[in-house]
Amino acid sequence: MQLKTNEIYKDHFKGKTYNITTFGCQMNEHDSERISYLLEDIGYKKTENRDEADLILFNTCLVRENAELKLYGQVGSLKKLKEENPEKIIVVSGCMMQTSVAREVIEKKHKEVDIIFGTKNINSLPDLLFRYLESGERVIDISEDNVKDDYVNYNSKNNFQAYVNIMRGCDNFCSYCIVPQSRGREESRRPSHIIEEIENLVREGYKEVTLLGQNVNSYGNKSDFNVTFPELLEKCAQIDGLKRLRFTTSHPKDLSDDLIKVIKKYDNICNYFHLPMQSGSNKVLKDMNRKYTKEKYLERALKLKEEIPGISISTDIIVGYPTEDEEDFIETLDVCKKVGFDSAFTFKYSPRPNTKASKLTPINDMIVQDRFDRLLDTLYPIFNEKNKEYLGKTVEVLLESESKNNREVLTGRTDTFKLVHVKADNSLIGKFVKVKITDHTSFTISGDLIS
Repeated sequence: MQLKTNEIYKDHFKGKTYNITTFGCQMNEHDSERISYLLEDIGYKKTENRDEADLILFNTCLVRENAELKLYGQVGSLKKLKEENPEKIIVVSGCMMQTSVAREVIEKKHKEVDIIFGTKNINSLPDLLFRYLESGERVIDISEDNVKDDYVNYNSKNNFQAYVNIMRGCDNFCSYCIVPQSRGREESRRPSHIIEEIENLVREGYKEVTLLGQNVNSYGNKSDFNVTFPELLEKCAQIDGLKRLRFTTSHPKDLSDDLIKVIKKYDNICNYFHLPMQSGSNKVLKDMNRKYTKEKYLERALKLKEEIPGISISTDIIVGYPTEDEEDFIETLDVCKKVGFDSAFTFKYSPRPNTKASKLTPINDMIVQDRFDRLLDTLYPIFNEKNKEYLGKTVEVLLESESKNNREVLTGRTDTFKLVHVKADNSLIGKFVKVKITDHTSFTISGDLIS
């Protein structure tokens, strides 16, 4: 059917423009890269101007309530635009559409939306466009089963960094999380397909690859092949010409000594580890169904630091989970101080539909805000001290883009994922450079280019 779409509408799509807005995590970003490839394959061209685009697509996230509310607002703002130009196509896809509650809001309240599809129907997009143009009626396509697409084409965000999915779905069922509903149960891709994809990327000139999964540490657990994540990571690190290798996200309960050994063994595996904590309280961790204790988390985090000196550790923290009291919150602050995180994604708890936690009585907003402010007051000085350690050091940076605030300044990352600002010509974007660090804030380091 996709071939039929290409043949019949080749002239129709040619020269048309599209715009994608992505909410959420790296997995969503990579899904948008796949969508971009599919659209351009049938003739569309990308534009940054949403209002002028012939096709406007929102790739949604359901993990946090603010992303959900932002989506409703942005889609609603297009109602007048659609009325003025009925030929404009508006599409909503992604995690929100995979769940009936959010999908029904779009279906009933946003008649301006023409096509709706979920996380498991991305490859069907050309066919969905074909069906919409044939009928003129709204098209909805939501699958409950994971798609067996072991190798897919996509347009990477640039020509030197790429994401590679190694697995889909999640089997952890944390009480606050909707991912198992929106992404499905856990399935791992075959190692040979992953290796082939990375090898092709390296041949095309890509320098950095990030392996993606909801819980990469459980890679291969339900598969018919006998390969663990540490073994897969080692195979990837051995690919000739791959300069940097990252992965996300890891679950603390599955962080093995074997994984630490592999990271330590290979220079091209970045010295950065994202290890979501969520809470430092054993009571709350149990209520969250996280399957580890505060003591176990601390042991794993400190083992990383002991075995890999200089490693950077980031985390996720939820403040105000319904069963959290003041003592529980103090336990979270205690872990922050003992680990010394380099950065953290911090969130105020927001109930997600059809999760166990959504049935609990929420904590007063003022109490949650107070705890959130105190968490940041604890974390920011730690971040500042961690970045201060880079003063006077020379680091290798992969330059990624111009600074948003100053076009004469480029930004990039160290292998420890530190964000670096350096004055340099944009011809160096996509290249590794040496930078001597001269200044820092709680969130960035900056310095001088060494020729």
